[in-house]
Amino acid sequence: MQRAARTLFLTPLIALLALIGFAAAPAQAATWSSSDQWGTWSNGGYTLYNNIWGSGAGAQTIWANSSSDWGVWADHPNTGGIKSYPNAKKVVGKKISAISSLTSTYNVTVPSSGAYNTSYDIWDTNYDYEIMLWVNKTGAVGPLGTAQGNVTLGGHSWSVYKGSNGANEVFSFLRTSNSTSGSVDIKPIVNWIKNTKGWFGDVTIGDVQFGYEITSSAGGLDFRTNSFGVSAS
Repeated sequence: MQRAARTLFLTPLIALLALIGFAAAPAQAATWSSSDQWGTWSNGGYTLYNNIWGSGAGAQTIWANSSSDWGVWADHPNTGGIKSYPNAKKVVGKKISAISSLTSTYNVTVPSSGAYNTSYDIWDTNYDYEIMLWVNKTGAVGPLGTAQGNVTLGGHSWSVYKGSNGANEVFSFLRTSNSTSGSVDIKPIVNWIKNTKGWFGDVTIGDVQFGYEITSSAGGLDFRTNSFGVSAS
């Protein structure tokens, strides 16, 4: 009798938990998923990272079938400030002068509401310099620093901003129109920063990250990476 009573009590609770899990999961069961703040998974030379780092963040679940097939469900409140940057990362580990080619392809499905950008985040190995390439943006989001004009590089036209967050220099390239798929030739961009502008020297390129910098996604929004890859030689 006691066992039966426990079963009756747990049944609606289990149903509720199943409903919550279903809302936060992809349409089909993924190979890996995590709701942990710093949840990570390595696959095929890439590392996926849930990366909920901003204050006032809500719930977020990252899932993946591979480094090129992954996504995020996020429910962050409609407040200012970046809440998270879920991403996939490839480590290059070469000086700019030693890189003959550095390219990437992307294809994403992103929501029409919320406040976020879809971006590359490229770092030197010392984390002194950060290069952000925004391929699309929605809502009240903007780059750090001051405008430096427009430039066409790597197959795209960008509005460039230069600033500092106190820990490192930040160079932001915002695509002048939104894109959800394409390829980026990264080598001409780092060459332009180094050779044309002189903003850094022959630094070693470390991480090439790609993901979603999310400020708000109230009610729960889905971000999906349909394909992604980085090629370096």
